[in-house]
Amino acid sequence: MSDSAKKIPVVPKALLGSFILVTTLFALWGFANDITNPLVAAFKSVFDNLTNAQSSLIQFAFYGGYATMAIPAALFIRKFSYKAGILLGLALYATGALLFIPAAVTMEFMWFPVSLYILTFGLAFLETTANPFILSMGDEKTATQRLNLAQAFNPIGSLMGMLVASKLILAKLSTSQFRTEWLENHPESEAMGAAELNAKVADAYAAFKGASPDVFAANQISDVSIIRNPYAVLGCVILVIFVIFAFKKFPSISHKGEEIHPIDTAKRLFKTNRWWEGVIAQTFYVAAQITCWTFVIQYAMANVPGMTLEKAQDYNFIAMMLFLVSRFICTFLLKYLSPGKLLMQLSVVAAILMLCCIFLQNYAGLLCLVGISGCMSLMFPTIYGIALDGLGEDAKLGSAGLVFAIVGGALMPLAMGTIMDQDSFNLGFITLNSVSASFFMPFVSFIIIAIFGFRTYTIHHAGD
Repeated sequence: MSDSAKKIPVVPKALLGSFILVTTLFALWGFANDITNPLVAAFKSVFDNLTNAQSSLIQFAFYGGYATMAIPAALFIRKFSYKAGILLGLALYATGALLFIPAAVTMEFMWFPVSLYILTFGLAFLETTANPFILSMGDEKTATQRLNLAQAFNPIGSLMGMLVASKLILAKLSTSQFRTEWLENHPESEAMGAAELNAKVADAYAAFKGASPDVFAANQISDVSIIRNPYAVLGCVILVIFVIFAFKKFPSISHKGEEIHPIDTAKRLFKTNRWWEGVIAQTFYVAAQITCWTFVIQYAMANVPGMTLEKAQDYNFIAMMLFLVSRFICTFLLKYLSPGKLLMQLSVVAAILMLCCIFLQNYAGLLCLVGISGCMSLMFPTIYGIALDGLGEDAKLGSAGLVFAIVGGALMPLAMGTIMDQDSFNLGFITLNSVSASFFMPFVSFIIIAIFGFRTYTIHHAGD
């Protein structure tokens, strides 16, 4: 990187206020993502007749909403403006969150995925709008740094979402309290393996359910209310933020009345190798990120004796702290290192840690799973920036393709949940429990991302 590029400000002073306000959106969708990830385990616990695959419909709906609305959102902001896209996104976000109130009244699981599906219509608008908006707030040479800086606030929202999920949802569920009390009343459980312990707790809970059906039903109603309340509050907060954005004046970057030629734009995009390769890499990255954070609870419960839902979620919190610190470190390193090369190196390290996670099947494996978050911190914004580099006006529809890539977060958790519902896998030299075996899927994702990083470094950005 040349000295002149280093002197270019990441964010011009005239745009600093707008940059800060739009950056808050990164925290808002981070909060939604990470208060929702633990709901896969929470709903499996509350509605005990659900399979892992069925409870994974939470993620299928959440990230399926992104896939449904990504392209319509891009076309909307291309026709109107970034501000209009943000306002519509906030309105849909608030609507989906507030729909948790009637969903809780029904006591039917399927209404919760529907609510999240609508909520993520809003997140698709926000991400499709905010990412290219941030890229446009300054010189193209500092665009990737600017996006990494804005994205650094995403894990701050994620940490808040994880904290709320851990302390205000998982810890208060009656099933969590039952497990904690059982462990306290059975000190001999300390000598049990995770599989034996989980089986005994499950048998004890089944006996409780059969002996006290009225108490069990009352607990279910209480647990669903516990899940509902944070979303109801969130919906109200988003409405307040909607009002703030409505009165804020933003830089005049509007496309109202501009002719849209999505087919012609799409043809140009698919002729740009780094864009469509970036979409593929982003699909597998989001799939890996979501599965690592969603199923850390299941991994901990399956492989570490004495684990509870709340304790398992604490490891997710540690992973996000590592992710946050690493994001700032990587943003700094990008001033001096090639994005493609750093992406490749971190992907390889993540793949190695994932293999350790799969085969160790113990506390050390859990720590390896946590450590992967330090490698992932760079990936989303860097893939995004590489794919959109030099696209000009086509970046708006190109951005939609990258947001559509979030569909990976809908499909892979469902597939992993299906694997988790199977018996253990005997590989001859080792037997893997189904939870550990399912993590081969994000392992493949990291290999694909490493290939994209290598091609970026050697082909797409060769000589940068």
